[in-house]
Amino acid sequence: MNGDVVDFGQLAGADLVLDCVYRGGTFGGTRDDPLCKLLPVGNQGGFRIAGSTGTFTYYGDNRRPGRTLEDTPNRGNLLLSRVFDRAHGDVAARFRVPPFLLFDKPGTGRDVRFRGLLAPGSDRLSGEEDLVAVWRTTSGVRFQNYQARFTMLDAPSVPRAWINQLTAGQPLGGHCPPAWRAWAERGMYMPLLAPPTVIVRPRDQQQPAPADQPLLDLIYQHFKDRPYDFEQFAADLWRMSEPNVDKIDVTRPWRDGGRDAVGEYLLGPRSDPVAVEFALEAKCYAPTKGVGVRWTSRLISRLRHRQFGVLVTTSYLDAQAYREIREDGHPVVVLAGRDVIERLKARGLNGITAIQQHLDDTYPPHQ
Repeated sequence: MNGDVVDFGQLAGADLVLDCVYRGGTFGGTRDDPLCKLLPVGNQGGFRIAGSTGTFTYYGDNRRPGRTLEDTPNRGNLLLSRVFDRAHGDVAARFRVPPFLLFDKPGTGRDVRFRGLLAPGSDRLSGEEDLVAVWRTTSGVRFQNYQARFTMLDAPSVPRAWINQLTAGQPLGGHCPPAWRAWAERGMYMPLLAPPTVIVRPRDQQQPAPADQPLLDLIYQHFKDRPYDFEQFAADLWRMSEPNVDKIDVTRPWRDGGRDAVGEYLLGPRSDPVAVEFALEAKCYAPTKGVGVRWTSRLISRLRHRQFGVLVTTSYLDAQAYREIREDGHPVVVLAGRDVIERLKARGLNGITAIQQHLDDTYPPHQ
């Protein structure tokens, strides 16, 4: 182990430490997958099931039409259904819930980073809200998928000794993290609450994975000579991916006052909401050209009292612009190229054909 990085050859005996990176192999192919070395799991994506045993949102594995909600190849949605049913049950039922370990990709090869221990549900949601079926659309056809909410527990590490106990069928053995024991035995959530930090995403974390780059290039090519149409696209993207957006109006280019769209975001119960205004700025830039301070300052200077800003781009914010937003505490949401693609994919637009059809149908070129 070297600092917060564990080499591929040391994975089998390593503890899982929050935000530590675990190296993938360099042989080529599935043998490089570090999760297979860290844990007794398979190498398929999504949930990897081993044995029988803050809020995070996970979308299930029904990604295309033509099958029922829980009839998926890897049975990920069936697992979600059973797990949340047990999570809402008594102590004996919760004992049968497996722990969920969250990893992400730090952006280098097959490496993975451990982000935390998850328990299904949340003390902020009812049993009717933490697992819901949502509609998605692909190629004009609707289908359902699960949206699941988890709580990231206050567990700075998952000891190797507990992983071994889990494999042996002893989920509440002596090495069980206290936060998981509290949830399993008493149904009490002990969330990981980190103090606020200044997060400035580097360029590579704002850009899509290489496999998704053609999707972003497609969007840029479609709108690069039609900035007003891109403003409409950006406004639609924000509205369709944020259910609390109540209304949004794209302003005309000759009177926008520095804001490409304005709207309202609802807070509180639906029966008595409070509307907070926002202003949106849209920049259709080539994915290799960063959005600089000029444009972020333009948006910030035009935010009125109690407004927040939204900046949508096919590119990325350069380091200085991003840092000034975060360090000065400006209320600006940044949707960079990676975020644009992720939000489209969450709506079922997850390929060249689907996105091209959506763009042609909704934002056709002017004759």
